[in-house]
Amino acid sequence: MISFIIGVLLLISGYFVYGKIVERIFQPDATKQTPAFAMQDGVDYLPMPTWKVYLIQFLNIAGTGPVFGAIQGILFGPAAFFWIVLGCVFGGAVHDYLSGMISIRKGGASLPEIIGDELGGGARFAMRLVTMVLMVLVGAVFVTTPADLLDGMGADNGFLWSKNFWVLVIFAYYILATLLPIDKLIGRIYPVFGAALLIMAAGLAYGIFACDGTIPEITGAFENHHPTSTMPLFPGLFITIACGAVSGFHATQSPMMARCMKNEKLGRRVFYGAMITEGLVALIWAAAAIKFADSLGTGGNTPYEKLVAAMTNPETGKASPALLVNAICNSWLGTAGAVLAILGVVAAPITSGDTAFRSARLIAADFMKFKQDKIYKRLVLSVPIFAVSAVLMFVNFDILWRYFAWFNQTLSVFTLFAITVYLARLHKAYCVALIPALWMLCVCSTYICVAPEGFRLPVTASYSIGIGVTLAGLVWFLVWKHKNTRHLAPETDKN
Repeated sequence: MISFIIGVLLLISGYFVYGKIVERIFQPDATKQTPAFAMQDGVDYLPMPTWKVYLIQFLNIAGTGPVFGAIQGILFGPAAFFWIVLGCVFGGAVHDYLSGMISIRKGGASLPEIIGDELGGGARFAMRLVTMVLMVLVGAVFVTTPADLLDGMGADNGFLWSKNFWVLVIFAYYILATLLPIDKLIGRIYPVFGAALLIMAAGLAYGIFACDGTIPEITGAFENHHPTSTMPLFPGLFITIACGAVSGFHATQSPMMARCMKNEKLGRRVFYGAMITEGLVALIWAAAAIKFADSLGTGGNTPYEKLVAAMTNPETGKASPALLVNAICNSWLGTAGAVLAILGVVAAPITSGDTAFRSARLIAADFMKFKQDKIYKRLVLSVPIFAVSAVLMFVNFDILWRYFAWFNQTLSVFTLFAITVYLARLHKAYCVALIPALWMLCVCSTYICVAPEGFRLPVTASYSIGIGVTLAGLVWFLVWKHKNTRHLAPETDKN
């Protein structure tokens, strides 16, 4: 319990202390006209109330990550608390804030354009391809995932319709959310879902203190406590918990809100604040999962064995965090908890799936220089995206989805290096981005070497390669900096 409490306090302090430091490094300018006004088109570029922008950003980046990822991550042990706090404050929130603010300075540019401006044309082309594939993949999976959840709830909660019905309903909603102006649909329903997620998290926080069970504490040694996985704590934990710590997907979402913010000074509240909120949600779910499982008293000798048992469907033998989420909410929050569970577990992927498709449209529009002010122009780009997604929904994602977490974290590496270069060009304190960039480079390069879906190399060899790749990344940056920043005057920014 002490580790959990300290983690909450550190996350909140991180917003006010380190968030302020990062803000001062970037130096937002309240006098600059934001893209919401300078490029207003009534569809994607338009000023919105800050509280709405914050809640939309929070739901855009959340998905099921801070819930499911945190539950699966705590299986590695109390080190999960350590990673959520430090990863969020020094990595994820920095990543989200600076990518969002750079997007504002670049007229609401999408992530591939930001990376291309800083890392070159090759990186731009690669990121256009990777982010488009990633967005379509996320959108397709986040049609079938909530449809499966709703279909599975049918026997207990009275849902009479089949999975195919829910697929059609969700897909129809995604089409509307992608095509309509952002304030017409997303801007109206997201605050409701966002409030539900936050209320559910607050209720669980109360349950953590009021209900039975114990929460493992952080000790001097970090060990892998996962009962069913032989993946080393490093890098397994740092790939498993992405949303809630560091996630490359977030930077694909930030430009949407960069086009709706009224003032640069609101950036820390929106981007850094939304990430800290997600970290708090992840911390709460990690603590609630392990404490609830321990309180059951069945399924094994350790809390981690009990947690695996609590997530396992006795009929199918398959483990799913969704089962645990539903059980916790019903047990700790009662009838209201069941409603919130539906809103949280089902709405979370939906509110990331719709903006994934919208991001795909905006990314395509940016590199094709195709204005989106008219509905037929939005249809020209959206129809092919939806057609590909409709086909992908019939593909078995069991293997493909294993690679998603790795690709997601690798995307954060490119984003953080682009931010580093941006800050270095302006003679700003680039280490706030360089250090997490190197850390995530080490995580991703080590993981792909040691993982079952990777090269399956021995742990020692994988660590050696990961360290080598990280040192190569550092050398590359230092050489680039030596060649390219000596003759730039401080604060020189063409954007």
